[in-house]
Amino acid sequence: MIVPVAPQYGGGSLADVLPSVAGALSVPGEQNALGLPPASRYAVLLLDGLGWNLLQRHADVAPYMASLLPTGRSLTAGVPSTTAVSLTSLGTGLPPGAHGIVGYTSIVPETGALLNALSWDAPVDPRRWQPHDTVFDRVAAAGVATRNVSKARFDSSGLTAAAFRGSAHRGADTVEDRLDATRFASREGSSSLVYVYDSQLDYTGHQQGSESWQWEKELAAADTFAQHVRSALPQDAVLLVVADHGMVDVVPEHRVDLDAEPALTKGLRLIGGESRFRHLYCVDGAVADVIATYRERLGDQALVLSREEAVARGWFGAVEERVLPRLGDVVVAALGPVALVASRRYPQESDLIGLHGSLTDDEMAIPLLVDAGR
Repeated sequence: MIVPVAPQYGGGSLADVLPSVAGALSVPGEQNALGLPPASRYAVLLLDGLGWNLLQRHADVAPYMASLLPTGRSLTAGVPSTTAVSLTSLGTGLPPGAHGIVGYTSIVPETGALLNALSWDAPVDPRRWQPHDTVFDRVAAAGVATRNVSKARFDSSGLTAAAFRGSAHRGADTVEDRLDATRFASREGSSSLVYVYDSQLDYTGHQQGSESWQWEKELAAADTFAQHVRSALPQDAVLLVVADHGMVDVVPEHRVDLDAEPALTKGLRLIGGESRFRHLYCVDGAVADVIATYRERLGDQALVLSREEAVARGWFGAVEERVLPRLGDVVVAALGPVALVASRRYPQESDLIGLHGSLTDDEMAIPLLVDAGR
């Protein structure tokens, strides 16, 4: 059985990146736990879906980022290893048990509805759902110019409000727009922090697979973009290249369809999370039976735990009381090359090839690449 990778909150996770940047920018009270080089200007480029292992396996098509590997290191994503959770950990410097975004979808305990944290499709105030100050809040309060460069439609999203408030959003829908926005933002004030986000690698991996020629082509484009971001920065600025999660490919015959096996929906009121990491919300008194059913069905292909067991393993960091009921009564983390799809509930997800969310090394390990310019 594959041993799950424990998230390294506190000194080796994605949540430690921006607090360390703040420390490197000499923001009072911030600790540079990752030992980043001191500078007055930083840019953080997040390439969605670029796992550490994927980058190493395909380094030949990414010469710029490959040149940074010898001085780089791997970090871990949080749990689950998925975009909404990771971006909020990046922006807040907190594990999911504190910031409260605990999955691609998770229950809103007050209403019993599911919240999709990417599309923010439930009437939930993101500032109440995630009430903590962000790192951007603290950095901006110290006088550092902070900017968030991503697609224009993200400006009004609930996830942006939860994860990146405190930074001024610069809508940029093309590569050229992102480079122009980065070039301008990185020269504001006497010190600056610019966050740049690109999602195309993740999109291609989901649709075509992370070991496809299409993914390699997109990696080459992402590498060129990263190099251009570096060129757009002042010479004395530091560029960090990071990611939110890695990815694994799952063939159709290894997909377990919960909607096609009545035993796997018995005792459930909601199915949340995503196909590599499910939050299962149970009817009263059904938790033990659900755990037994899933353990028998999946064997060593997945780790099936109660909420309490998952929390005790530290998967989500310290879990605040308000966050606890958002976690599944039962959580299912795929370890083998399997996916727990629900073809009736989530038909679009059922067709994806590249997946993430669980605790395998391919999904959890992400790069931290540092280019200090001159």
